[in-house]
Amino acid sequence: MAWQNPEKDEMKRVLESAKTIAVVGLSDNPDKTSYQISKVMQQSGYRIIPVNPTVDKVLGEKAYPTLKDVPDKIDIINVFRRPEHLPAVARDAVETDCKVFWAQQGISNQEAYDYLKERNFTVIMDSCIKVVHAVLVK
Repeated sequence: MAWQNPEKDEMKRVLESAKTIAVVGLSDNPDKTSYQISKVMQQSGYRIIPVNPTVDKVLGEKAYPTLKDVPDKIDIINVFRRPEHLPAVARDAVETDCKVFWAQQGISNQEAYDYLKERNFTVIMDSCIKVVHAVLVK
């Protein structure tokens, strides 16, 4: 089955119940989209956990090389990686206690979607978390 995002009410529920967002591919460069979107989400009250093996700290938070290295509870895994990397990130995601996988606008991968859905994940792809938050969460 072709990948499909949940209904808006489910995406709203995910955002309203979440406290912590692990951002895979979060750059420490303020000019990068991953940094800008994560900063807005942090300012909206979410704790941002950077997941990037090439940085030590982003937005005042300690960075971790992989999702499996994050010691804290994760509510949403938000991914800023190219589509071909999503299956590997999905395999890492199932090693965590998180059940929400969110790929940013322009990013989708059917293999990753199928893998995660088979493991009872809520999967959102090709959708900007900041835009959805701005529209659905008042």
